[in-house]
Amino acid sequence: MLHRRRFLNTASSSLALGGAGWLLLLVARGARAQSRYTVPLAQLQDMAAQRFPRSVPVQGLLDLTLQAPALRLLPEVNRLGAAMVVDAAGPALRRSHAGLFDVEFALRYEASDRTLRAHQIRLGRLDFPTLKPAVVQLLNTYAPAMAEQSLREVTLHQLRPQDTAVLDGLGLQPGPITVTAEGLTVAFVGKAPG
Repeated sequence: MLHRRRFLNTASSSLALGGAGWLLLLVARGARAQSRYTVPLAQLQDMAAQRFPRSVPVQGLLDLTLQAPALRLLPEVNRLGAAMVVDAAGPALRRSHAGLFDVEFALRYEASDRTLRAHQIRLGRLDFPTLKPAVVQLLNTYAPAMAEQSLREVTLHQLRPQDTAVLDGLGLQPGPITVTAEGLTVAFVGKAPG
């Protein structure tokens, strides 16, 4: 009777552990099947707004103050666009002038702080309707550097530590970032051995 009871206890324990093992395997498979993470445009917009306004000096002549960008999704080129109201003021100008600054950029993942950041920034246009054409031309000369300086590495999203902890446990890490009609999709890929 004692042997039979031991056998049943051992068998029950093995089945329970085996069931837990199967459960872990199913969870891991589910996580791998759910191997992407979507960030909606509204969430990106909120995060970007926290980083503005920003001031950019131009050769000691004037300062540009960029307001929070209005982001737009550009899935056809896998990039984001940003239109910003910009104010120009300073010693070279008699008064403040409002304009529009338009850029587009790609995104990259920064593992050190789990963020999605703007990079590969391209100027679309810089327009000041009330400034003289010569001043606008001067500003356009510096515009690519201003775009890079004002938006380089702006954080648009940050994954939570618990999100990346689960991924680490499954041997996954954030991979390619795709711009879709709904927002950004971050694919999770297997970690490289090493």
